[in-house]
Amino acid sequence: MADDGGFAGTGNGQANGAGSGGSGGAEEAIAELFDNYQAGFNDYDIDRICDCFALPTIIWQHEKGHVFNDEEELIENIEALLKALEKEGVTHSDFHVASSHVSGSAALVTLDWSQETADGEAVLEFTCHYQLILDDSDWMIACIIND
Repeated sequence: MADDGGFAGTGNGQANGAGSGGSGGAEEAIAELFDNYQAGFNDYDIDRICDCFALPTIIWQHEKGHVFNDEEELIENIEALLKALEKEGVTHSDFHVASSHVSGSAALVTLDWSQETADGEAVLEFTCHYQLILDDSDWMIACIIND
């Protein structure tokens, strides 16, 4: 797996290189996917977050895997997550690319996340591993594993 920081530097759309293997176009599209995902969390926009996922999708957290077969199930999960973040006072989410690897129509990406209050205090810091698929011309999240 590449460990060059991948497709973006900090989750703010700033690319830090196209990577290797001629995957620059894929890396730009993947950077856009995660910028949209991050913006969805920052805006508490359920639809924008949902649009980042392929269905069915799998989310592993707390040593349990959950399969979301349709948009309704995914929306229910995202609503609960956003309510929990709101309760914690999270107003901003940011990420750093720890690693990324693109191979054909699949990609593996690891992001280190920080979620903060309005005064910049980190409430949550964690790592997520993403398995992405190329669905037609769009990169989508197929699986998330939360550390």
